[in-house]
Amino acid sequence: MKVLVTGARGFIGKNLCAFLLSHNHQVLAYDLDNKPSDLDQYVRECDFIFHLAGINRPLNDDEFKDGNVNFTERLLETLKKYQIKVPLVFSSSTHAERTTPYGISKRMAEEMLFLFAKEEGVPIYVYRLYNVFGKWSRPQYNSVIATFCYNVAHDLPLTINKDAPAIDFVYIDDICKEFLSLLESQKKAKEGTINYVEPHYSCRLEEVADLLLSFKNSRENFFLPNQKNDFAKKLYATYLTYLDEDKLTYPLLSHVDNRGSFTEIFKSPNEGQISLNIGKPGIVKGNHYHHTKNEKYLVIKGKCLIKLRRIDQEKVQEIIADDQEFKVIDIPPGYVHSIENIGSEDSLTLMWANELYDPMNPDTYPMLVEKEK
Repeated sequence: MKVLVTGARGFIGKNLCAFLLSHNHQVLAYDLDNKPSDLDQYVRECDFIFHLAGINRPLNDDEFKDGNVNFTERLLETLKKYQIKVPLVFSSSTHAERTTPYGISKRMAEEMLFLFAKEEGVPIYVYRLYNVFGKWSRPQYNSVIATFCYNVAHDLPLTINKDAPAIDFVYIDDICKEFLSLLESQKKAKEGTINYVEPHYSCRLEEVADLLLSFKNSRENFFLPNQKNDFAKKLYATYLTYLDEDKLTYPLLSHVDNRGSFTEIFKSPNEGQISLNIGKPGIVKGNHYHHTKNEKYLVIKGKCLIKLRRIDQEKVQEIIADDQEFKVIDIPPGYVHSIENIGSEDSLTLMWANELYDPMNPDTYPMLVEKEK
């Protein structure tokens, strides 16, 4: 399907164009750097229109009308000129409910579109969008979340009005999915009325700031990013896009000795921690047990012999694990255990423990798997 997108190089436009292309639609991208004649050509060719073009931070208030009202009028005149009656989606704003210059200009554009739909019999869908956040949003322009993400990622201060009310946010991908579903008739929005993209999230800026700072700190304390709800997940995905490309990696803390090394990778307050154990050939590690703590081992390189014995019994169980057949070995509480590299090169074992290491209560007790005779 040929889809005309006005404002195609803006924040929402870039994301929507990417979604459309990934679903094999042909995009007719129109923005400020296009020639006026391009609009005529695209209108004649298109099967569907997403009208996203607009102004939200002009140099003066007069630009609101020019960008949000006059261009909409020009688009509708072009449709009428060529008698094009394709569906049109307009991205308005919840600010249209207010009496600010921006809100008034958006509401004027809405009314113009509703009148056109009634007179010309064209299906028009108006969406009042909440504050949008997500990848490719410009800091200090599109969104307060974009500004906060950029500042945290670049060690810049945050300005927070603690008395400010909660803000309603909507995620860019949810908008794109909604629009794509409408285009492909998987979902029907209401014509001639106001539509909203859901879900949306009501959040105070203090909470946004706390989450972003926890994301930054997770690189130092190795805790997995807070994923407590959908908003936190989408905020973390957004935050990552504001990291400079040379900052996409971060070091881990390794404990190294002549036996190999032990490196903590990820931690979680509820799901424990994941670590990487490197063992030199012939080296035995472990020979201890836990009362409550339990673990899982996965040998991902080399060949290892894992030995286990219930501490109140004599029988020793031996398990050979290597990188030819991946298998997970459960280490139950009350079992003394050891791992030996029986290969000719360094072994790599991924280890999960159900709880974080607590030096004040390590729950780790030395004992030999095979008792000395």
